[in-house]
Amino acid sequence: MAVLCRPAVAVPEHVITSEQTLDLVRTVHADHPQLALALRLIENTGVAKRHIVQPLEDTLRHPGFEVRNKRYEAEAKARVPQVVRQALDTAELSPRDIDLIVYVSCTGFMMPSLTAWLINTMGFRPETRQIPIAQLGCAAGGSAINRAHDFCTAYPGANALIVACEFCSLSYQPTDLGVGTLLSNGLFGDAVAAAVVRGSGGTGVQLERNGSYLVPRTEDWIAYAVRETGFHFLLDKRVPGTMEDLAPVLVTLADRHGWNASDLDFYIVHAGGPRILDDLCKFLGVPPEAFRFSRATLTEYGNIASAVVLDALGRLFDEGGAEHRAKGLIAGFGPGITAEVALGRWSAPAAPRTARAPKRTAVPELAV
Repeated sequence: MAVLCRPAVAVPEHVITSEQTLDLVRTVHADHPQLALALRLIENTGVAKRHIVQPLEDTLRHPGFEVRNKRYEAEAKARVPQVVRQALDTAELSPRDIDLIVYVSCTGFMMPSLTAWLINTMGFRPETRQIPIAQLGCAAGGSAINRAHDFCTAYPGANALIVACEFCSLSYQPTDLGVGTLLSNGLFGDAVAAAVVRGSGGTGVQLERNGSYLVPRTEDWIAYAVRETGFHFLLDKRVPGTMEDLAPVLVTLADRHGWNASDLDFYIVHAGGPRILDDLCKFLGVPPEAFRFSRATLTEYGNIASAVVLDALGRLFDEGGAEHRAKGLIAGFGPGITAEVALGRWSAPAAPRTARAPKRTAVPELAV
C-alpha cells in the first residue's frame, strides 16, 4: 500500500507578529465601523506570528496583479526546489523515481504549471504525470494526498510527489474592508511544503481509504472574486460553523472502514481557525490534545492554506511518529465547502532499508 512519507516544509524569512498585525489594523482602519469586532476576531485566531515572502512594507503596497503574479512565479521557482529535494531525500528516492507530481496552490497562476518547470529543471522524467490543482484552496492539501493515493493504487509500486506552494500575502488587497477580509489579513501566512507518497516501503502514513464531500449550496461561502487587482478573498461569516456538517462525514467514512472516528490514534486536519478545531473536538468527542499538531501550525505559521496538513503531519514525525499500525485521519477543508479526507495507519518498518528504492511496477506511458 502507498505510504505518505515525512513532509518537508519551509517558510519565508520575513515575519509579522500578532502584535504588529493588530497595530496595523488599528492604524490603517482607525475609523472602520466594526474595528472592535475585527480586532477581537484576529486576537481569537491564536496566531502568534506568520511568515511572508516580502518585507512588510512591500506586502502592504499593491503594484498591480501582473507584478504580483510575476513575484509569485519567481518566489515559487526560488523556494520550491529545495523543499522538493528534502522531501525526496527523506523518502529515499530520486526525481527519476517519481511517476506523478501533484502541485497545489491557490495564490498565484502559471500556465504551464510549475510542474512543467520542475520536470525540466530538477531531473524528473519527461513521462512524469502532472496534476496541477488551483481552485480547491485550503482543501487542496487533502486532495493532493488523495489523488496521489488513487494514482499509487491504480499503478502499484508507483511513486507520487506532492507540492503545496502558498504565498497568501500576495493576495493582500488594501481596499477590501469587509470584516471577513480583515480577519483573513490577520490569519493567513506563506509556506511551501512537499511530501512523497511511495508505492511501497517507507515510513509514515500507510493510506487505506479516502473520500470527498461537498456541503450543498455553500459554494459562495469561500471564494475569490478575480478583478483587475487580482484575487479578492471572500469569506462568509457562516464558514466557522461548517464542522457541524462535516464532522459526520468524517464519522461516516471511518464507519465504512470499520473504525471509530472518535477513537483514533492521531488526527491531522486543516487548521482554518480555532473554531474549526474546537468544533471538531465537540462533534467527534475527542480531547483538544488530539489536534495539537494543527494548533501548533496555526500558532506558529497562521493558516498556510493547502500546506497546513503537510506541516501538521510533519509535526507528528517530529514527535517521533506513532506506534506501528496506529490508526489516523487526515482532513483538509476548503472552498465548496469541500472536505477531502484520508484514513491510514502508521507504518514503521522494523529494519532500515538497504536498497535506495524498491523494484517498481512500470507505469504505462502515454503514446506520443
